[in-house]
Amino acid sequence: MTSWQEFREQSPSLASRVHARFTAEKSHVLATLRRDGSPRVSGSEVDFHGEEAYIGSMLDARKAQDLQRDNRFAIHAYPGIEEGGDAKLAGVVAELTDKAEIAALQGNDEPCHLFRLGLREVVLTWVADDTLFAESWREGKGTVKFARPGNGPAEVVE
Repeated sequence: MTSWQEFREQSPSLASRVHARFTAEKSHVLATLRRDGSPRVSGSEVDFHGEEAYIGSMLDARKAQDLQRDNRFAIHAYPGIEEGGDAKLAGVVAELTDKAEIAALQGNDEPCHLFRLGLREVVLTWVADDTLFAESWREGKGTVKFARPGNGPAEVVE
């Protein structure tokens, strides 16, 4: 599981642009897996504290129950913003259980669930002129950038 800090060290430019997208708006689209394996999407916030990224949940919410059962997630930055591209994170979460640590991170002691994000994939896509660009980082593989000019085949760039 790769922390936000480790990802940022491996791919600082991509991390900076993805961070900007996730902090430009408060609510994003979180995908989790239901008990039967079907997808569930929920609104969620991403919080960056120090070297880590987190998502929280009200106590006993369905998305929290999903993550406790199957810790895989994908989260899409608020899709209503065109500027800065389309950012997505995917990986696994680890639930924090220490009440003092949770209170320190959230700034109060209200009951909740708090999950640390472990990254496996980060993707940013954007369009410039007639070209679709996609820059992606994958755990253990690093960063690659693709371009798809004129709706043609994708090619590796840079």
